[in-house]
Amino acid sequence: MTRPNHQSPHHQSPPCLSCRVLLLLDVQVNMLAHPSKGGVPSSETVLRNIEDILERARSANQPPRIIHIRNCGEPGELDAPHSPGWQLVFPALPHEFVIDKLKNNAFAGTKLVDLVPRDAELIVVGMQSDYCVRATCSAALDRGNNVILIKEAHATYDRIEVWNGGTVTKAYDVGLEIEAELEEAGVSLLCMSDAPHLFSDR
Repeated sequence: MTRPNHQSPHHQSPPCLSCRVLLLLDVQVNMLAHPSKGGVPSSETVLRNIEDILERARSANQPPRIIHIRNCGEPGELDAPHSPGWQLVFPALPHEFVIDKLKNNAFAGTKLVDLVPRDAELIVVGMQSDYCVRATCSAALDRGNNVILIKEAHATYDRIEVWNGGTVTKAYDVGLEIEAELEEAGVSLLCMSDAPHLFSDR
């Protein structure tokens, strides 16, 4: 059964003191599989970068609140609940949270609104650039959050331009478009070279 308001049974999360939150959007098996098995074109690189950021967050002197967002697809879809593709690539630790969602905006209809204070700094990684990443970053800005998107730690698929003769915009270029759009809206963009300083005083 889909539970869009599901909060992980892992309670006793460390208090959000700074407050800084690492949000892992749809870091699930289906989209981060090898491209030959249906994953996004940059799955190997993005997966490695997300793992690096997660490990840094977990080992930080003052760890951020870590929240895993899991998309719940329709029956028969690759991310249908409890299917292999629905599983998180990096299982949550006991003090971390898992939130199931049904919409692109991870705040919509979920308890994420209760876990992310409006004055929190929100560091975002995950999938897909032009859907959940865009929608969730935009919603966080509207709430008043300071939002940081890690450039090499989000991804999507190639986009078929239906209204332009079926031409294809490569996934990399789609990602650049979304980064430019979100930066214009107020999102800060950081690179993987900034990762060593993400969870320290800046």
